[in-house]
Amino acid sequence: FMRRKKYSFWLVSVPPTDHSDHECQSQGVRSCGECLAAGPHCAWCTEETFLEVGRSIWERCDTARVLLRRGCPSDRLEDPRGSTVLLKNKKITLHPKEQRTQARWHKQVTQLQPQSVQMHLRPGEPQSLEVRFKRVEDYPIDLYYLMDLSFSMEDDLPNVKKLGADLMEEMRNTTSDFRMGFGAFVDKTVMPYISTAKDMLRNPCKRTKPWPCTPPFTYRHLLSLTANGSQFAELVGGQRISGNLDSPEGGLDALVQAAMCEEQIGWRNVTRLLVFSTDAGFHLAGDGKLGGIVLPNDGKCHLEENVYTRGNSQDYPSVAHVAETLRRKNIQIIFAVTEEVTRLYEGLRSIFPKCAVATLSNNSHNILQIIVEAYNALTSEVVMENSKLPPGFSISYTSHCKNSGPRHGEQGRRCSNISIGDEVSFNVSITAPRCATASQRPSRVIIKPQGYGEEVEVLLSSICECSCQKDVVPHSPSCSHGNGTLECGVCRCNEGRVGVSCECDGEESGEVVESHLCRRGNASEVCSGRGECVCGRCVCGKSSKKPNYYGQFCECSDFGCDQYRGMQCGGRGRCVCGECKCLPAFRGRACECPLSLESCLSQDGQICGGRGDCHCGTCICHDNRFQGPTCELCPSCPSMCTLHRECVLCRAFTLGLSPEECMVKCAHLNVTLVGQTGVLATAHPSLSLHRCMEVDMEGCRVHFLLRAGENEDSIHARVALERECPSGPNVILITAVLSGSVVVLGVALLLLWKLLTSIHDRREFARFQRELEQRRWNRVNNPIYKSAITTVVNPKYKEH
Repeated sequence: FMRRKKYSFWLVSVPPTDHSDHECQSQGVRSCGECLAAGPHCAWCTEETFLEVGRSIWERCDTARVLLRRGCPSDRLEDPRGSTVLLKNKKITLHPKEQRTQARWHKQVTQLQPQSVQMHLRPGEPQSLEVRFKRVEDYPIDLYYLMDLSFSMEDDLPNVKKLGADLMEEMRNTTSDFRMGFGAFVDKTVMPYISTAKDMLRNPCKRTKPWPCTPPFTYRHLLSLTANGSQFAELVGGQRISGNLDSPEGGLDALVQAAMCEEQIGWRNVTRLLVFSTDAGFHLAGDGKLGGIVLPNDGKCHLEENVYTRGNSQDYPSVAHVAETLRRKNIQIIFAVTEEVTRLYEGLRSIFPKCAVATLSNNSHNILQIIVEAYNALTSEVVMENSKLPPGFSISYTSHCKNSGPRHGEQGRRCSNISIGDEVSFNVSITAPRCATASQRPSRVIIKPQGYGEEVEVLLSSICECSCQKDVVPHSPSCSHGNGTLECGVCRCNEGRVGVSCECDGEESGEVVESHLCRRGNASEVCSGRGECVCGRCVCGKSSKKPNYYGQFCECSDFGCDQYRGMQCGGRGRCVCGECKCLPAFRGRACECPLSLESCLSQDGQICGGRGDCHCGTCICHDNRFQGPTCELCPSCPSMCTLHRECVLCRAFTLGLSPEECMVKCAHLNVTLVGQTGVLATAHPSLSLHRCMEVDMEGCRVHFLLRAGENEDSIHARVALERECPSGPNVILITAVLSGSVVVLGVALLLLWKLLTSIHDRREFARFQRELEQRRWNRVNNPIYKSAITTVVNPKYKEH
């Protein structure tokens, strides 16, 4: 893939990485190259005398920190790190209008930086690259209008005819270099997609007025990209509708040809837009079998005299095939479709790289608005993509967009709401896999924004060899007088020779006579059961799990030492043959004891506050009542203020102790009297100063300061004569309040009783009235009621 070019080089510095918290799994490593392949944190020591007796070759491989700690000279350490070199770094164009006078000026406009990069990758160690993108103003645009000319689109042609001049005028607000082209499609010209009757092939619409339909076709390129808007209108105005039998059309065939036939269409390496206008669905790969077409679509250009010639011999392309073709050709597609099929084309948005879907009116009168809005939506979002990575490589993106923080994952590939003149950046991180046994050839990956022709070429090379491998010494005297090759501090023995320095004959090294040299004392096991005897020397076994053993008889390990705070040798030394070798400032079996007394110093500068001894950086207090890091805490001890309260009261106010007791017990207290409490607040604060507030026998608060004197037993006290005594209770006020409260409470209770009795009386009277009315109604209206009074009339009464 390399081409002859003149490159300028910039070296991008990579910050050093701290590998101290990582491990190197180096078991089984026998060379420097294998050590680098073991992990990104592994380093190799090339010093010949580095290994101690009984150490294995793989122990030359460990983290750089461990090797340096074990005595490897820094100049004999092989720990190559990755790097990024900018090969071509042309700056982003700031003022493209100034370059319009130059020929082919659009090829000199740069929106993406850098353009070419070389990455040297240490396996497992990511390398980063910053990619910057900026939407420059007045960038050229090529737009190709691909229209469905089946019979149902007849009323759309007049509006498309006016599109040329109107769109030219509208796009002048965005760019001064705008070109348009036109193409049309129907379907494959075989059954069952169209009728193959002769009269239907001539006129598939069966009409003559106002004009007959044009014969059906698969795809026809009608106008190459041009800046002449009137030519577009004239050519579209001369088109006639065609027809077919089924509803789906052959639009996918047309899309592949429009993308692949770059020379015929006239595509430039600028912003490429393709408007796909239809009111129907599309045939998929495999539908061609209905017409007896089984040959797969080859995805190549087959235009002869601007007509697609393989429509009846090759199947429809698949959706994924079309999407990949548009992606490779950097074409952004706008689906302008009617409402009936909008949902179908919306489903393509997740498959097509840069895609917009808009609803077309029944006669396409809104096509201009659709194109302008879709162009703004497509170009306002930048989505980064990359070509297929070599096996095992991985890539990640972090975006730094306008007015937002860094985003990772899939969101790290994109930035939205980008206006003309805005600049965004992407941090691209690539990680190489472990080196294979075969030679690693340089690889190439392309990083680019979707829908744009500019790209970043990244050349990848893995660091799988050490620089010391170039300084091989054949027949080195260090390898038993020339019986091997010295490479990176290790002897590679000639055939038939074994041993660390190739000192033994391979056929004789396994004899039993030498095994006694590998036994410790009277031990029965060879090499303590942890290795094998080679040339009378123990070669300790390697294990994928720690501990690993070394020593003359494989008796030592670096993982049998005491631990402190969960760390071997407390993290303050290294384990050598089961014993901690502490750093100079520490001692102890687990390096747990610091030699410094700094951790035992109290705030006043005394060791353990003068109340204990410092042992291994910890205070051991003399009095069990004291505790804390420096014996400064005593929860059960009285405070300084409480301890001297009686003496302050008797010396300053003659309270508490008798004069004789005060003279005896309080002779150590030097008292200074001040007038008011506020004077004590002006005292300069110090560690030996105690501010006190105590309550005397009369309930008054006494304020005083205590400070240790020059002698250990003397105490200086400054006492405020002004005591804060609480005032006595106001008997009259308390009596008045209590009496008033009783009166008010009594009146309130009487009012409440009166209210309740009134409510009860009213309810009883209302109930009485209801019962009275109920009785009167029963007497008048009861049909079986008979009066208890009998009236007898004397028949002779009238005669008298």
